[in-house]
Amino acid sequence: MTVDITHNEAEQQYEIAVDGERAGFTEAREEGDVVVFPHTVIDERFEGQGLASQLVTYALDDVRARGKKAKVHCSYIKRFVEKRPQYQDLLA
Repeated sequence: MTVDITHNEAEQQYEIAVDGERAGFTEAREEGDVVVFPHTVIDERFEGQGLASQLVTYALDDVRARGKKAKVHCSYIKRFVEKRPQYQDLLA
């Protein structure tokens, strides 16, 4: 299984694909120095494989690398950050 994660700036989202097939995305709207995460979706055919965690890790690491902060409305990402103190400094 090959997993690819990309930042699709034009669509304002991070996307995850499995073996070339889009498996999900997290919306990521840029508002100045803040990236707003309103929603994350993993296609039900790909649920239970840890893809959401991989996707969110990639997205938050990218936000950090670009020197931005994250404003999280997505319930999945909120729980993700609560369980991982290393990302709490990213919250706007």
